[in-house]
Parts: sequence; C-alpha cells; structure tokens
Amino acid sequence: MNQEEKNARLKELSDLAYEVTQNQATERPFSGDYDEFFEKGIYVDIVDGKPLFSSSKKYNSGCGWPAFTQPIKEDVVNEHQDTSHGMVRTEVRSQAADSHLGHVFTDGPSEAGGLRYCINSAALKFIPYEEMDQAGYSDYKKYVE
Repeated sequence: MNQEEKNARLKELSDLAYEVTQNQATERPFSGDYDEFFEKGIYVDIVDGKPLFSSSKKYNSGCGWPAFTQPIKEDVVNEHQDTSHGMVRTEVRSQAADSHLGHVFTDGPSEAGGLRYCINSAALKFIPYEEMDQAGYSDYKKYVE
C-alpha cells in the first residue's frame, strides 16, 4: 500500500478509528464492537486489511477491550515503549500500515505464554471464517482452525 492508497483509506475511517490508529487514542473500555465478540475468523488492520489476530487466540480478559494471547504471525506487529500518561507500557502497532492498535501486557494466561494483547476494536475489522475465501484470506484459515 503506497501513501496515496493509505490516505484514501484513512478518509474512509470513522472518527474514532482514525483517532485510535493515527493519533494513539484509546476507545472507552467495554465500548468496542469486539470486546465480548467470539465468532470464528480473523481480525485485520482497519487501515490496510492486513491480518493481525485470529479468533483462536482471543480470550475474555475482562479488561474491556479485545484480548489476544499472540498475533496471527510474529512479524505483523511492532512493539515500542510508550511512556505517555505517566505509565510505562508496550505499544503495539501494525507492521505494514503503522496503525496504533493498543498495548501488550504480561498478565495474560500463563499456559498460552503469559501475554495479553489489549487491542482497540476501532483498529480492527473482523472477517468471519465463512467469508475468508471470498475476501482473499484463504491462506490464513489455518490460523483459525
């Protein structure tokens, strides 16, 4: 995706999705579409459509945002130290579009590696398993099954 294509996609985002992905905003806890959502499929970056997380690694952490134990592949996200708001956290950004997604914490399920990727719903688009082929994500079905 070149800058012109990215700019066009950014214009299509809701105000909240733009603020979250481009200005590191955070949606209110328990307000996002995917917090209490557990259908089978994948979650892609709302900006460029690149796969980020699988429903098979999603769990209910009770934190108020969608939580995952790991990304769909290691190289789809970047992590950076975030010292905003008087805290030290690890920010998670999409590798391809550089969208702010949320943060990763070390209080996740120990049996799954101990990580909790706490991700804003507004940064994601869900692709149901049944629609993955027609949407061009067939190669990612193995991460959901």
